[in-house]
Amino acid sequence: MVEESSPDPYRWTTKKKLFVFITGLVTVLNSTLGSALPSGAIDFIAADFSITNEQQLVLPITTYLIGYILGPILFGPLSETYGRRPVMIWTFVGYTIFSLACALAPNFAAIVIFRLFSGIFASSPTAVVGGLYADIFSDPKTRGRAMAGFMAVTTLGPTMGPLISGYVSSISWRWTFWIALIIAGASWPALILLPETFRPVLLRKHNEIHNITSADASRTTPSLRDLVTRVLTRPIRMIYSESIVLFSCVYLSLTYSIFYLFFEAYPIIFKGIYGFTTGQCGLAFIPIGIGALLSFIVYLAYDSVYQRARSQAKPWVKIEEYRRLPLACLGGPLYTISLFWLAWSAHPSMHWIVPMLSGIPFGIGFLLIFMALINYLADAYGTYAASALGAASCTRSVSGALLPLATSPMFARLGTPWATSLLGFASLVMILIPFAFIRFGDHLRRNSAFSRSAKAG
Repeated sequence: MVEESSPDPYRWTTKKKLFVFITGLVTVLNSTLGSALPSGAIDFIAADFSITNEQQLVLPITTYLIGYILGPILFGPLSETYGRRPVMIWTFVGYTIFSLACALAPNFAAIVIFRLFSGIFASSPTAVVGGLYADIFSDPKTRGRAMAGFMAVTTLGPTMGPLISGYVSSISWRWTFWIALIIAGASWPALILLPETFRPVLLRKHNEIHNITSADASRTTPSLRDLVTRVLTRPIRMIYSESIVLFSCVYLSLTYSIFYLFFEAYPIIFKGIYGFTTGQCGLAFIPIGIGALLSFIVYLAYDSVYQRARSQAKPWVKIEEYRRLPLACLGGPLYTISLFWLAWSAHPSMHWIVPMLSGIPFGIGFLLIFMALINYLADAYGTYAASALGAASCTRSVSGALLPLATSPMFARLGTPWATSLLGFASLVMILIPFAFIRFGDHLRRNSAFSRSAKAG
């Protein structure tokens, strides 16, 4: 029987791996729920602090996403140096403290600043949890399903935010942040019990206990200069030196920023055209959540087809890219179709359910794209998965923070049909990326220094 203290997380018991998996999901839920939680409280915050500038009202969400930019640059690489556990715990301490600060904020400027720091610390799970799962699941099938669950939570979290805040803010907008704090507090017991999963750190500790000398231990304790010049810059270097990372980041950034733009666009559409209340506007996000759940079923169905073809030794399964990327080949068109559906059905003469239902293919497409590309990055870069995912998280947070700022001017100038169609045309171009990866991915991975190093390690 394998010891629970084994320095190889692949050999841990299923029960222990399940605990790590669930704890990872819990931290991601806190992070992503927090990102969109104020969206239903904005009108109440504006009334309380007499804020009338539309650009300022976007800031509680935008600054949180700006925090997402900085976090992955630090926390992904640090988790590959000092281990996943200390990074996860100390960043969650920061998230908890600043969630409390938001609930007690004396003015609008304080909310904006506290949300920035909340976003910085909340960005840790989105960058680290992918690496956490890569640490414990050696089988691509199991790891892929774990990552699919991870991505489902990253979608469900934000869609729950407007629904919660849209109704509780009528009591007090501060309750929006009190709820975030309550959820964070309930998550702490699992996080405290989270074991370290990063193999080099576990091996170093194992060797210290058993007085074994190993060269592997040195990779977890770099000098300060090496930490700054090599480790912390790794996600940035991967963006400009790795074509797979670069183009994945481009596609994920657009997809993600449109998703967060919807937290500004949906009130414009459903309040402006259909006269919805803030709470009812939160309900409009439910179809996106339904689509996210359906995408998980699509993922499992494709995974079943893939595993059956693999057992039959079909030639196409020998191509690594077919393990994940066909999901994005399906998700891209669905995502694009949903945007044109919303663009040309949101009209006073059309029942509100018609544009709202566009959220179902949007949710399916959004999550299939993310499942495919995030899993592909994790598979391609192995030990460096957290840095690759950190690069993806960083770049999509840049666009996710900036594009929503243009929502009100864009929709005011172009109108709902053409503003949303513009997003659809941009998404249409991106559809080509996963097809290109299927064609050229093997060549790109063989010529990737990071991918070769991960496989050698």
